[in-house]
Amino acid sequence: MSAVPAARAAQPSVLAGLIGSGIQLSRTPAMHEQEGKAQGLGYVYRLIDLDALKLDNSALEELLTAAQRMGFTGLNITFPSKQAIIPYLDELSSEAQGIGAVNTVVLKNGKRVGHNTDCLGFAEGFRRGLVDAPRQRVVQMGAGGAGSAVAHALLLEGVRQLTLFDVNPQSARTLVDNLNAHFPGQPARVGDDLAVAVGEADGIVNTTPMGMAKLPGTPVPKALLRPELWVAEIVYFPLETQLLKDARALGCRTLDGSTMAVFQAVKAFELFTGLEADAERMTAHFHSMNG
Repeated sequence: MSAVPAARAAQPSVLAGLIGSGIQLSRTPAMHEQEGKAQGLGYVYRLIDLDALKLDNSALEELLTAAQRMGFTGLNITFPSKQAIIPYLDELSSEAQGIGAVNTVVLKNGKRVGHNTDCLGFAEGFRRGLVDAPRQRVVQMGAGGAGSAVAHALLLEGVRQLTLFDVNPQSARTLVDNLNAHFPGQPARVGDDLAVAVGEADGIVNTTPMGMAKLPGTPVPKALLRPELWVAEIVYFPLETQLLKDARALGCRTLDGSTMAVFQAVKAFELFTGLEADAERMTAHFHSMNG
């Protein structure tokens, strides 16, 4: 009888979670838990939904403290907390520092260390899904936490000019200043006329939550799209947002949010466990889920 508890005790364990708003449809917990199971880990991943708990970003410090006290290995952070979490962290990785946003927090040795795996996640998906896509001029919708990571990824992938639009002009200006400091010669700018910018662009990326199940709609009117554009999304529930539906109807090349979702999770898994994740296995599991 005593052999069973002993075997369980010897099994490495991970307790992780996701903090964000409206995250009940997230596939991240299942991806992490399935990959953990495949690697022989006792892996538990919990949703900490600010909406369901009737909380907002003012609760982030309290949630971090609670997670540390309960022995969490780490936390993923999503909308709307990727920038708001930073003041409550002890350290930032160089990527998170440069991007100015955090989507993964490792809790270890009493410290809270912020990382950003969104940039790597989007870049990997872009390379795989939009091979040889023209990238002279790109329009990006959104300049929040995810937008910061995607903008860095786009410039790392060779976009020559990036035009940013955001409902908060100051957010767009702050991100543009950051990008121009990091990528001299690849100018970023704040957009002022969406129709003109899209008309000159090779591609469009949506990094806003517009198009999510809880925020239906599209950030770019269908009338502005044309077949020559490529269109990329980071929203993945639903996988086919209104923007992608409109773009596909015109024959545009498209990239849905699945690859960024998978590859940011691959890197986060590695940060939480110290083990190499199987990206193909995690991709297959992502697509096996309904929704």
